Amino acid sequence: MTQIQPDHASTQPASRPARTGLAPGWTIDDSADAYQIRLWGKGFFDINPSGNVVVRPGRTPGAEIDLFEVVQGMRERGLKTPVLIHFSDLLERRLRDLREAFDVAIAENGFKGNYCGVYPIKVNQQRRIVEEVRKYGVPLGFGLEVGSKPELLAVMGMTADSPERLIICNGFKEDRYIEFVTLAAKLGRNIIPVIENLTELHLIVSHAQRLGVRPQIGVRVNLSTPGAGRWRHSSGAKAKFGLSLTEVLEVFEFLKARGMQDCLQLLHCHMGSQIHDIRQVTSGVNELARIYSQLVRMGAGMKYLDVGGGLGIDYDGSQTSFEFSMNYTLPEYASTVVYKIMSVCDEEGVPHPTIVTESGRAMVAQQSVLVFDALGANRPDRVTAPATLPVPAEGEELPRPITELWETYKAVSERRLVEQYHDALEARDEGVRLFSVGHLSLEHRAMLDRLFWATCAKIRDRVREMDTDDVPEELDDIEGDMSDIYFCNLSIFQSLPDIWAIKQLFPIMPIHRLNEKPTRKATLADITCDSDGKIDRFCDDHDVKKWVELHDFQEGQDYFIGVFLCGAYQETLGDLHNLFGDTHVAHVRLDDDGDWWIDEVVHGDTVREVLSYVQYDVNDLSAAIRRECEIAVRDKRMSAAESQAYIRAYEAGLSGYTYLETGENPVFNH
Repeated sequence: MTQIQPDHASTQPASRPARTGLAPGWTIDDSADAYQIRLWGKGFFDINPSGNVVVRPGRTPGAEIDLFEVVQGMRERGLKTPVLIHFSDLLERRLRDLREAFDVAIAENGFKGNYCGVYPIKVNQQRRIVEEVRKYGVPLGFGLEVGSKPELLAVMGMTADSPERLIICNGFKEDRYIEFVTLAAKLGRNIIPVIENLTELHLIVSHAQRLGVRPQIGVRVNLSTPGAGRWRHSSGAKAKFGLSLTEVLEVFEFLKARGMQDCLQLLHCHMGSQIHDIRQVTSGVNELARIYSQLVRMGAGMKYLDVGGGLGIDYDGSQTSFEFSMNYTLPEYASTVVYKIMSVCDEEGVPHPTIVTESGRAMVAQQSVLVFDALGANRPDRVTAPATLPVPAEGEELPRPITELWETYKAVSERRLVEQYHDALEARDEGVRLFSVGHLSLEHRAMLDRLFWATCAKIRDRVREMDTDDVPEELDDIEGDMSDIYFCNLSIFQSLPDIWAIKQLFPIMPIHRLNEKPTRKATLADITCDSDGKIDRFCDDHDVKKWVELHDFQEGQDYFIGVFLCGAYQETLGDLHNLFGDTHVAHVRLDDDGDWWIDEVVHGDTVREVLSYVQYDVNDLSAAIRRECEIAVRDKRMSAAESQAYIRAYEAGLSGYTYLETGENPVFNH
């Protein structure tokens, strides 16, 4: 991805087309309730009087960024959607939230230790994000965590001016990795390798003795406390990383035999990711604190107690124990961790440690929004039933499935909805069977579909008029069955891989037109040639629904949809399915006067770049096209001017965005 630094100029609001057909009585508060933005937004996101989503990096009303204006500002700079927008000030606010929550908990509980937040860069490894965490973390005393040799080398270079910053090294480590860590310690860095297996212990001691270093060593222990939620199997006795209690004692005895027990300074655990139940935190921290205290009493030089990650994000705003929510707040989390550690340490008679957290998701998830445009819509209810059935030719009859569907359509009533729905399904299935054996014409097959969808739409409309508790169970899914498909200019696999891979839920909603009532229910399909490239699971108040409310798609008018809270894990996990590359990225900030400006733009991948990623020689491809054009000119199948226009188009395509660039003039017209 190439990068540019635009002028730091305040962007003026873009003009908006006049809209008609506003639903009487519909307000932005209705939209806020429909999309629950004020619940999952946590003060960072809301809707302004113009009906656009705004971002409030400091949770201050008035000090806000109009998301629709940002997208328009990107277009004025020649950058089309999809675009990933980072809000630097929001990231800083989240880091301060974490620090302040623990400071308050420490003061209220009389805790005598310290706190250090550590950012695991695997959560979002993009240079700008890590640099901002590093910069904002200096006054907060925050450190960084790495899980691989490349991450270590990147962080070492980025923190050369702040050797006191805590660096925790997790993940499997080979000889070279540990050598780098030991050399860093010799430089005076505050760096702690965390032992994941006993082989690493021997390597650490060997390099420390060779280089004359007194290392700081950490150990990760597998807790017996069971995990919870989607990642419940990532912790416990069968976890991928960490040592059993027996192995932890082996580490201590190995170091003690060499007079190095004081080097064992950090105890680490992994309780899970996106922990949604505070009881899980309480149990895990209690067990970890017990192990810590016992190691201190045995003579280990313990200073740090690292409770790992797991601090959740309330993706649906319900603040419940639903797996994509959390039934606790950040202050409650901090208070629970501090109080439980203090209680155990006091009971065991050991000094209070420095508490370390690795809450990467909670640090960066909220500061990113992905915005993309809708390209078109497919609506099952776009067809209507005819006023009358067609008159068959003399001596012929209409196929029975059609006449039965027609009668069902006319008779739809609330009293017999389930029966009539079954009748429609049976008639449709019978008609399909007849068509498959050649007993139904193509015209009649099309009529069958038309009547079926018209009947389903009529049943759906009756269901909408009923109280929710009165809807028959067999018709619960009819909204999903009748939902539209909005085709969208993005790749799920590149920009939102967790939606495909682990069925992650993110808040999804339009970023404008929110002073209008959304009248359509839709699923979203991306532009990849893959049937899994879709979004058909959406947040619904500690539950999942199969559609999202959208406005009627209007040809020729922009319609932008945002995916929120997607700043954790998505960017580096994305792949090149169908060779759709990285999107444009904009880093947006507020100045002291409340005006927003684009601090940095990172251009998305060009076609040329993604082809090179998969080992195509783009120069060879261009040369082949030029030869083919010359042959076409020689054979008088194409004029010289046409061949040059085609070559220009091909070259422009190689330099263009991998996503659809609607509204562009064809190169042949230039």
